[in-house]
Amino acid sequence: MDKEKNNRIQQLESKFEQLKKEPWAKKVRIGSGVVWNLFILLLIFGVIGAVFATSVGAGYFASLVAKEPLRSKEELRNAVFTYEETSEMYFADNVYLGKINSDIERRQITLDKVSQYALDAVLATEDEYFNEHTGIVPKAIFRGVFQDVTNSASQTGGSTLTQQLVKNQILTNEVSYERKAKEILLAMRLEHFMTKDEILEAYLNIIPYGRDVLGQNIAGIETAARGIFGIKASELNLPQAAYIAGIPQAPFSYTPFYSKNQGMKEPEKLQPGINRMKTVLFRMRDTGYITEAEYQEALAYDIVKDFRQPARRATDRYPYVTQEIQNRTVEILAKVLAEKDGIEASRFEEDSKIQEKYEIIADRSMRTDGYRIYSTIDKDLYDKMNEVAKNFQHYGFTYTTEKTDEDSGKSYIVENPVQVGASMIENHTGRILSFIGGRDHEIEALNHSTQAFRQNGSSIKPLLVYAPAIEYGVIGAGSPVVDVKFNWHGWKPANYYDREMGIISARESLARSQNLSTARLYNQIIDRQPIDFLRKMNFSQIIEEDGHNPSASLGGLKYGVTVEENTNAFATFANGGQFIESYMIERIEDMKGNIVYEHKAEPVEVFSPETAYIVTDMMRDVLKGFGTGARVPGFMNFRPDLAAKTGTSQHYADAWLVGYNPNVSLGVWLGYKNQKTTLYNGSPSQMHPSERTARLFGQLMNTANSVRPDIVKASDTFKRPSGVVTRSFCSISGMAPSAACSAAGLVRADLFNSKVMVPSKADDSIISSAGVRVKGQMYQALPSTPREFVTSGGVGLNSEFIKRMLGRLGGDGSKLFSGQSGYSSSVVSGSVFPADNVPPASVSASQNGSVLTWSASPSNDVIGYYIYQNGVRVGIVRDGESLSYPAGAGSYYVRAVDITGLLSGASNTVTAAPEPEPEPEPTPDPDSTTPETKPEENGGSPAPETDGNVNGGSNNNENKDDPKKPEPEKQEPPKTD
Repeated sequence: MDKEKNNRIQQLESKFEQLKKEPWAKKVRIGSGVVWNLFILLLIFGVIGAVFATSVGAGYFASLVAKEPLRSKEELRNAVFTYEETSEMYFADNVYLGKINSDIERRQITLDKVSQYALDAVLATEDEYFNEHTGIVPKAIFRGVFQDVTNSASQTGGSTLTQQLVKNQILTNEVSYERKAKEILLAMRLEHFMTKDEILEAYLNIIPYGRDVLGQNIAGIETAARGIFGIKASELNLPQAAYIAGIPQAPFSYTPFYSKNQGMKEPEKLQPGINRMKTVLFRMRDTGYITEAEYQEALAYDIVKDFRQPARRATDRYPYVTQEIQNRTVEILAKVLAEKDGIEASRFEEDSKIQEKYEIIADRSMRTDGYRIYSTIDKDLYDKMNEVAKNFQHYGFTYTTEKTDEDSGKSYIVENPVQVGASMIENHTGRILSFIGGRDHEIEALNHSTQAFRQNGSSIKPLLVYAPAIEYGVIGAGSPVVDVKFNWHGWKPANYYDREMGIISARESLARSQNLSTARLYNQIIDRQPIDFLRKMNFSQIIEEDGHNPSASLGGLKYGVTVEENTNAFATFANGGQFIESYMIERIEDMKGNIVYEHKAEPVEVFSPETAYIVTDMMRDVLKGFGTGARVPGFMNFRPDLAAKTGTSQHYADAWLVGYNPNVSLGVWLGYKNQKTTLYNGSPSQMHPSERTARLFGQLMNTANSVRPDIVKASDTFKRPSGVVTRSFCSISGMAPSAACSAAGLVRADLFNSKVMVPSKADDSIISSAGVRVKGQMYQALPSTPREFVTSGGVGLNSEFIKRMLGRLGGDGSKLFSGQSGYSSSVVSGSVFPADNVPPASVSASQNGSVLTWSASPSNDVIGYYIYQNGVRVGIVRDGESLSYPAGAGSYYVRAVDITGLLSGASNTVTAAPEPEPEPEPTPDPDSTTPETKPEENGGSPAPETDGNVNGGSNNNENKDDPKKPEPEKQEPPKTD
């Protein structure tokens, strides 16, 4: 067999040798050699070119990424997992309020809380080979480069999920080869440092998904599920998942909602998003994620019915609350972030530039770092109180102004209604339970509870005057204060009714809100800087000038206070003198649940418990009898242990009512935006501002008690500290009762702070005195004063007492016991009336039936009148008595008498006709035992007529003051300050 094979080979070789000798064979041999050599040459050049191209490409690639730093594993992971998340706000008790206003809404989610349909839809659409590749798909990159180089109309893209994650979290959306090269490099590196699940989770949290139902930009699949369908990402069905997965290719074309809360798009504009959903479903079927049956069922699904209906965002539903929470959160975070950077608190407070810097950082952090912000606002209470404010019918007149739009030239009406601010605070914690920011946020966005600084009128009196005076030991609750006019370096205040009450108790002065007595009391303590008490209670706009300004005692602070500040200060009394700062942010948590900030109360000792209780007891009287808030209980449907104070600023620009029980404090304010616009012009058709605040205060308290009786605790009462004692004192001097004071019936009892002041020194003010009444006021009688006009045995006061009571401000001592004073009928002033030593002006007489009447003398020193019959003096009428006298037959005239005893000229003579003769009486029975009736005696012979000083006359008690005829009751406007 081998021999045969060898023979065949030899035959073939012989034949081949013969062919080689042929001419054509020689040509073929030469040509093939050339081709082979060319092939070898081309192959060599090809290899060299490929190596060169690869080297050039690698060099170019290296140049593109040359400036990209080599990031560590930690740096890459931190960059990927640090993505913006929208912060959320909560009412009290973890009741959800809404999201913080931000450029983009995002809610973080973990992979296990995403529907499997959604995961499959994303992979089928965005990265089919996600689980196989190592960050990039080379053929997709080459395809993309080729399409870009050839400027192909079909741009299929080539980015994996990892590349998209890098682009969104580490790089930018810049279109350039440099950015693409960095993206490829970082994607491959990222795959070494993160698992596939981590990459997918991060991607699902950062990818943009257009807009939500409120028109806000959204990112992250959880935000998209909630914002578009109103469900969680874990609840997405197949069509919903496909719809959301298709959005990122063109977010604002495929999203179903317009921006700025303008609602859902029209059907024709929804179609692109629906078509995109169908494309995603097709790819899911094509890649095997769903079956044909599932595909067909999903295609027939009506996705439009699942879109959320338009809704109002939190900032629309609760504009005042959301804005206030955001403002306070920025303030808190600024301090927290500064502290993290090592900035000392004192430096932060003193350096405005540092504050500004960290407030900018804090604002950005608040909007993007996914905080959970828990407030103190009780949602139900807030809703109901603002409902009361919305429906309140007694605000007053709304002014309107016509303005012209500069751009369009069209006219429009601007409303200027009476604004309202209110704040309710829990006393022992400082929690702001609720507030009223204004009538309408669209008309006026300023929060009138927390941001508007206004003059607080007489509501400042217990805070700046009465409580400090008690704390200093200057007065007790019933101590006398002087309500008499004065001039304090050109400042001449007046009371509401422009009446001087003379000496009254501090309790009555506060209840009536008397300005004169309050200002005088403030003058006694101003050198001790009582303004410091306001500083301790966080009145934020107090300046040095306020401490020296006497009008501050009546509410004339330079920049005023907010409703929150005023209410918070009154809560100090309810807390036994401890100031507990009001607050609205309970705590702040980061997106992982770590507590970033939590409020901690830091009580400040302002007043002693004794002072706090005494002032509270005094302000109980504001709501009683003659108190300026006496109408309030009538507007309430329950009876708590309540203390309160009213206040109106100059020209009724502001009206206040602040009150508290042991558990809550409520402050109410009314006023126009323009502080020169008055709430009250005196018209009878207008409701007085004090009644308006009383009505609103009562309704709000009723609401609070109805909604949160567990917080109001209406049955609780203020507890009296052991240091508060009841002591007797002489009511006109405030000193311990003397025998003379007791005999005069001037002893009173009231509350004192035993730790600083109780009456101990016996009263030395009272002397026996003879007085005379002039124009309704008692004065010391002069030696020349006719005795018949003098009241003996009265209570007189020495001149030293008068000086002591008037103090350094001075004043008219005769007004200490004026007609408005409760002592006017029994106490004689130590002042001597400044007589003019000129005879008084005469009067005009007339007859009304059997009664002689005359006009009052216009002279100011008249003490009474003499009546003459047929030239003989027959009677006297003292000051304050009726200007009339019973007239019989004869001629009558009248002369006025002044305090010095001088007489006026005689009035005109009035002649009275004789009375008819009476019928003769029957002759008495001789057996009768009835004594003979004698004519009524006149009580003594009349004194002779004189034209000079009259010092004679009996000084006995036969000439008594006739009872005054009661005057008709006058209708006065509601009491106020």
